[in-house]
Amino acid sequence: MSEEAHVPFTETKAPESAERLHRGALGLIDISASTMANIGPAYSFYFGFAGIVLLAGLASPLVVLVAAVAIALLGNTLSEFSRAHPSTGGFITFVGKTFGGTSAVTTALVAGAGYIIAIAGVLVISGGFLSIMLQFYFNVSIPWIIFSALFTAGAMFMMFRGVAVSTRLAGLFFAFELTVLLVVSIAVLIKNGGHLSGVPFQPSHVLNGFSGLGVAFPLAIYLFIGWENSAALAEETINPRRNVPRAVFLSIALMAFTYLLLAYATVTGFHYNAAALTAPLIPFIAVAHTVAAWLAFIAYLAGLTSTLGVLIAAVNSQCRLIFNAGREGLLPRWIGRVHPARRTPVNAIIAFVGIAGVITLGWALGHWIGGHGDSLSALNFFFEASTMGTILILFVYLAANVALPFYYRKYRPAEFSPVKHVVLPALGVAVVGIPIYYLFNPSPPIQPYDWFPWVGLGLVVVSIIYSIWLVRRDPGLGDRVGSIIADE
Repeated sequence: MSEEAHVPFTETKAPESAERLHRGALGLIDISASTMANIGPAYSFYFGFAGIVLLAGLASPLVVLVAAVAIALLGNTLSEFSRAHPSTGGFITFVGKTFGGTSAVTTALVAGAGYIIAIAGVLVISGGFLSIMLQFYFNVSIPWIIFSALFTAGAMFMMFRGVAVSTRLAGLFFAFELTVLLVVSIAVLIKNGGHLSGVPFQPSHVLNGFSGLGVAFPLAIYLFIGWENSAALAEETINPRRNVPRAVFLSIALMAFTYLLLAYATVTGFHYNAAALTAPLIPFIAVAHTVAAWLAFIAYLAGLTSTLGVLIAAVNSQCRLIFNAGREGLLPRWIGRVHPARRTPVNAIIAFVGIAGVITLGWALGHWIGGHGDSLSALNFFFEASTMGTILILFVYLAANVALPFYYRKYRPAEFSPVKHVVLPALGVAVVGIPIYYLFNPSPPIQPYDWFPWVGLGLVVVSIIYSIWLVRRDPGLGDRVGSIIADE
C-alpha cells in the first residue's frame, strides 16, 4: 500500500461542517522555507548566543550541539506522528490522540502558553532590533514599542491575506539572512585561521558543569524553536505525509550546521575569551566589525529581516495549533473559525498576537511595580520571555516523546519499530529531561530564571486540573481529538 493510501486510524471523523484551511496551497520548498524562517537563525543567534555564553561560558558551541541532538531526536518523533496522522494540531493532536482528552487539553494549554510567551519576545525584539540599529548608526533614540506595533500590524495584514503570500515573503527574508550569515562566518574564520581550536567543544569549558549546561539549555533550544512549523502547516501542504517529515529533517539539518558554524566563528573571533564575548550587545555583529564595517552593516540588515520573517512565520504556524484546538473544542470554538474567502485562521491570529501583547504589558507592569523599571529593555524581555516560553514547550516535547511508542502500539502495531518508536524517543526523553532536571536545581541560582521552571510546573498543574474538569463536562471531547486529518 502506498504511503498516500494509508487509512488514518481515528474513531471519530470530522463533521462535514468543520472549518478547513486552504488545502494544497504549499509545497515542500514552501513549508521548509517557512520552517527555517520561523527558526530565524540571525534573530535567534544574535540575541540568544550572548545569553548562552553568559550561562555556559566558552563551551557554548557544545551546548548548541547538545540542543541540536535533542531537536534531531524530536524530529524523529514529529516525523513518525506526521506520517501516520498529519494534523494542524501538531503535538497537541499527537499527545491527545495517544492519551485521551485530558492530555489533549493540557497539551493545548501548555503549548499555547509556551508559544505565545515566546512570540511576545519576537514582537518586542522586532522593534527593539531596529531601535538598536538606529541608535548605533545614527545616534537616534526611538522607543522600540513604536516599531514593534508597526511591524506586528504589517505582519498580521500579510497573514490575513493568505498563507501562500505570507509564507513566501518569510521565505525571501530567510534566504537573505542565511546568505549573509554564511558569508560573515566564513570571512571571520578565514581572518582567524591561525586561532582555530577544539576548545569550544570541550566539556571541561562549560561554566559550572552540568548545571551550567542545564541553565543554558532552554536558550540553546530556543535557537531551534520553529523547527516543528511544517507540522502545523500540514493541512495546507501537498502530500503532507511525505513532505512534512522531509521538511522537518531538512530544516533541522541545515539549521544545526548553520548554528554550529556561527557559534564556532563567533567564539573564534573573540580568541576564546569568554569575558570579551559577553561584553558586546550582539557578539556576532561585533565579530563582523573586526573583519569589515560593511559586513557588520549587512549583518544588521539580516537581523532586521530575520525578526520580520520570524514574526510572520511563527505566528502563521503556531496560531494554527490553537486554531485546531478551537475547532476540535479543546479551546473556545470562536478561535477555530476561518476567513470565508481566504481560508485563514483570522480569529486565532488575533487571539495569539493579542494575548502576547497583554503578556508584554504585564511584564512591563511587573518591572515597574517591582522597582525595576530601568530594566525595560527589549533585549532583557527577549531573554526572559524566550526562556519561560521554551521551558513550557520543553514539557510538550517530553510528552510527545513519551507518547510515540504508545501511539504506534495502539493504532499501528504492524508498523511498530523498536528503534524508531522506542529507542530514539527514549533518547529524546533523556536529552531533554536531564537539562530540565538541572533547571530546577541551578547552581548558582540566577533571578528570575531560577523560578521560571517552578512557574512552568505550576501552569502544567493548573492546566491538568482545568482539563479534568472540562473533559468531565464534555465527555465526547476525547473522541474529537485528531478527528480532522490534514489530507482527508
